[in-house]
Amino acid sequence: MTAEELATRQELPVNYLETILLDLRRGGIVASRRGPDAGYRFVRPAEEVTPADVMRTLDGPLAEVRGLRPELTSYSDALHRSSSCGSALRASLREVLEGVSIAQLARGELPPRLRELVATPTRGSSISRRRARRPPV
Repeated sequence: MTAEELATRQELPVNYLETILLDLRRGGIVASRRGPDAGYRFVRPAEEVTPADVMRTLDGPLAEVRGLRPELTSYSDALHRSSSCGSALRASLREVLEGVSIAQLARGELPPRLRELVATPTRGSSISRRRARRPPV
């Protein structure tokens, strides 16, 4: 698919998308082809590419504190006990972003564990409702 086709489908500016595709090409996620069959394709089968692969290529580690992985960050004694929260966050992100392939997302499929997470109500929904009730300023 060409950058123009993808940009049109996703309603994105072509220049913005081309910047992302260039980063993905440099990161070995996609390859580009010029000529009559021009476009971009995944280097590996889409079943083997995860959102985590894409995000790491574009943004670096999935979760970091002060530019380091949570488990490599040092804390004062008072904060040491809370450092496991960063590790838990990273593990949760990895579970979701490594637990599904780009191909599954394109087909609208989620693996059972991720369907279970989606079906579980979150506390965040009550925060959203509280914010919605605030009167306009």
